[in-house]
Amino acid sequence: MNNYTCALVDVFAESPLQGNPLAVVDAANGLADEAMRRLAAEFNQAETTFIFPSDRATRKLRSFTAAGSEVFGAGHNALGAWIWLGSSGQLGELDQPVIFQQEIGDHVLPIRVWQQDGRIHGAMRQAALTLGRRIDDLSALAVALDLGAADLLQHPGARVADTGASHLMVRALSRDVVDAARPDARALLPCLRDSGAEGCYLYAFDEGALEVAYARFFNPTVGLWEDAATGTAAGPLCAYLDHHGMLSVRKLLAVEQGRLMGRPSILRVRMAPDAELSGSGVVVMQGQLSL
Repeated sequence: MNNYTCALVDVFAESPLQGNPLAVVDAANGLADEAMRRLAAEFNQAETTFIFPSDRATRKLRSFTAAGSEVFGAGHNALGAWIWLGSSGQLGELDQPVIFQQEIGDHVLPIRVWQQDGRIHGAMRQAALTLGRRIDDLSALAVALDLGAADLLQHPGARVADTGASHLMVRALSRDVVDAARPDARALLPCLRDSGAEGCYLYAFDEGALEVAYARFFNPTVGLWEDAATGTAAGPLCAYLDHHGMLSVRKLLAVEQGRLMGRPSILRVRMAPDAELSGSGVVVMQGQLSL
């Protein structure tokens, strides 16, 4: 019998039962890929992150969706792992921010971790922005989202942006339009595959308030219908807006996500000079996994 410490972390949350829940398996040495996929299905969360030692960084992280797809990028899957490591005392004193290194896929990226107001906080740099295909004809995408053509805007254009994971950034006319979207996965999948995107980030701004975006995330390519807080989409959104000169001089963006799911989340991103995602969370459960 092999025993592993596991936990459930509400990421991008200020109190329990908010934000985006993440299952974490610590010291996952010896777990084969198939075992990790089956465990991710067992936890049945949007993502489960497995923590390993690393020769290149402080820790190596691998994350899988409940449907068994491995996902990359530094989002809630990574932040939740560091919240667990800090909360369990494995990172030492965190009265001041301490920089650690995380290995995720081919990247080694820094993350600052500190404790404040009784919670662990993290700020992690994502990869440099790369841009993919732009969709000029939005008609099929609008149909897939059950919206009208006039509900989607062309400034900036719907385009794939990547700071660790490739997602399609789609600007909507208003918050009400974002809430009104009712995606059809069978129609959305071809739009995503044709553009080379993994998921679709539908967002809008309040009039005159470009520092705060309101968003929903749909990712049927990995079996994730809707996500409550998606750091790997908020990061490229901020970088994409900066690419178009749409950020304020402070180069900051706050993204509100998860409201319709009953999991309100706030994700904060700044350009420094690449996207840096920050947030906190709460460990709501920990225990022992026996296999």
